[in-house]
Amino acid sequence: MPELPEVESVRVGVHEWTAGTTITGAEVIDPRILGTTSQRRIDASAADEFVEAVTGRRIIGAERRGKFMWLTLGEDPGVGQSAEPAAPELSLLVHLGMSGQLRVHNAAEEIHKHTRAILRLERGSASSDRDVSEAERKGLQLRFIDQRIFGHLGVQPLVNSCGRLVPASATHIAADPLESAFDPDFVVSQMARKRTAIKATLLDQTLVSGIGNIYADEALFRAGIHPLAIPARTRKSRLVAVLDSASSVMSDALAVGGTSFDALYVNVNGEPGYFTRSLHSYGREGQPCYRCGTSIVRERFQNRSSYFCPRCQRRPRPNPSQRRG
Repeated sequence: MPELPEVESVRVGVHEWTAGTTITGAEVIDPRILGTTSQRRIDASAADEFVEAVTGRRIIGAERRGKFMWLTLGEDPGVGQSAEPAAPELSLLVHLGMSGQLRVHNAAEEIHKHTRAILRLERGSASSDRDVSEAERKGLQLRFIDQRIFGHLGVQPLVNSCGRLVPASATHIAADPLESAFDPDFVVSQMARKRTAIKATLLDQTLVSGIGNIYADEALFRAGIHPLAIPARTRKSRLVAVLDSASSVMSDALAVGGTSFDALYVNVNGEPGYFTRSLHSYGREGQPCYRCGTSIVRERFQNRSSYFCPRCQRRPRPNPSQRRG
C-alpha cells in the first residue's frame, strides 16, 4: 500500500494539475469504487449521487494527512462574481489502496481498461492560461485507475481535527511527521507507554500517521533499533531517534518520488518512484548490511514481514518476568 511519500508525490502532481479547475462532469465506470474493501455491494443510486455531488464544484486543492488524500471542493464562483468564497465544507476522499492511481489525461487519450471513474475538468480563463488552447482548457480529465479495486472514492464533509479540516472519516488519523501539526514530544510520551513491539507502534495511524511497513523498517534500521523492541523499555532518546529517522527517510523517499516495486504505483504522469534503489533493509533478505556486512534477515510480523540487520539491530532481551513464567 502506498505510504506517505508515495501519496504525497501523487498529491503534489494532482494539485499542480487540478487546483482551480471546475468539475464539469463525472462518470463512475465501476460503482464498486464507491465502496470499501469490506463493502462492495453498492446501491444503484450511489453513482448518480456521487456525480451530482461533485459536478459544478471547484477543486480548491489536493491535500493529505498520512496516507489519506482528498480534494477540497468549493463552490464555483461563476462568471462575474467577485465575492469572497465561502469556507470549503466538502471533500472528495481518494483512497489509493494497493493499486489505485490518479492520472491526468487529455480527453482524447485512450482510456485504460482498469479506469473506474473519470472527472471532467475545465481550467479557468485567467491570464496564466493564455497559452492554453480552448480544447486543452476544456479537455482535461482526472482518471482513477485501480486494477485490484482495493481503493475507493467518496464525498464527505470536512471537519476540524488537529487544527485543520479533514474528511469526516479521517478524524481518527493522527498528524504525520511532515506536517506542521505534528508534535514529536507528545508522540514520544505516548510511545513510552506502549508495551507492544515498537514497529507496531510506528504502524499505529492513530498515534503517528503515514508510516507503513517499508518506512517503519527503514526508520528502525537507521536508528539501530530492533522491530520487536518494547517502547516502554526503550530510552526516550532512542524513541526520539526513531521518529527523527522516520521523518528523514520519508523526506528522502519523497525527493525521488517514493518507492515503486511494480507498475501499480506511479505518479500522476505515470512515472514511478526511485527510492527502491536507496532501501537499506526492506526487501533485502540475504543481502549484506551496508554498515557491517551481516546478511539482512526477514521475520514474520503481524501478517507482514520485517527486515533488519541482526547485528546492527540487536534483538531485545526477554523481560525477566517473562523468563520466570
